[in-house]
Amino acid sequence: MIPQRSAQSVLHRVGEDGRRQELVLAAGRLFRELGYERTTVRELAAAVGLQSSSIFHHFRNKEEILLAVMAGGIQEVIDESQLVLDGEGDPAERLIALFRLHMNSLIYGVGGNAMHAIIFDWRSLSSDARSHARLLADTYEALWHRAISEVVHAGLMDGDPVVLRKFVLGGMNHMVRWYKPDGRIPAEEFIEAMLQAAFPLLVKRMQESK
Repeated sequence: MIPQRSAQSVLHRVGEDGRRQELVLAAGRLFRELGYERTTVRELAAAVGLQSSSIFHHFRNKEEILLAVMAGGIQEVIDESQLVLDGEGDPAERLIALFRLHMNSLIYGVGGNAMHAIIFDWRSLSSDARSHARLLADTYEALWHRAISEVVHAGLMDGDPVVLRKFVLGGMNHMVRWYKPDGRIPAEEFIEAMLQAAFPLLVKRMQESK
């Protein structure tokens, strides 16, 4: 069990130390490739050129590393999403930009490893750690709720914003289970295909306005 403190605190400490950040990124990759439970402290240390005991100068335990993997990916997307929603464009354009941002994060950024950890390793967290990660997840989902609600209220899309948010985010997040960037569909084509499946009317509207 990790000490009572916010996930933001974990992120702040990661940002203070480049080696910690390097360790978090390496851990995200190893947890995805090997699984959290099967990844050893020795393997984590070797990935960044440390002795096993040196890891605990940066993190209290392995669970704290897992939380940092999850929280780091979520926080990065939160920051970038806030910029999108506060930027220019009509509600539909902002929602489509948010969709592409999320998909690019899952495929190219730390968001993919973070989401993989959330989906597959959530049960490995203590209740305290889950609460910390849940706070960040709720913050991110609130941004999506805002984006979808603005589109619905503008009359550009029909539906319940809660249902739409859960449907769209669920579909995107679970693609980390099966999509392979080096497979038969290139990443950019895949992102646009997912966008078409999620918001066909908005995509059609955008195409007609060009």
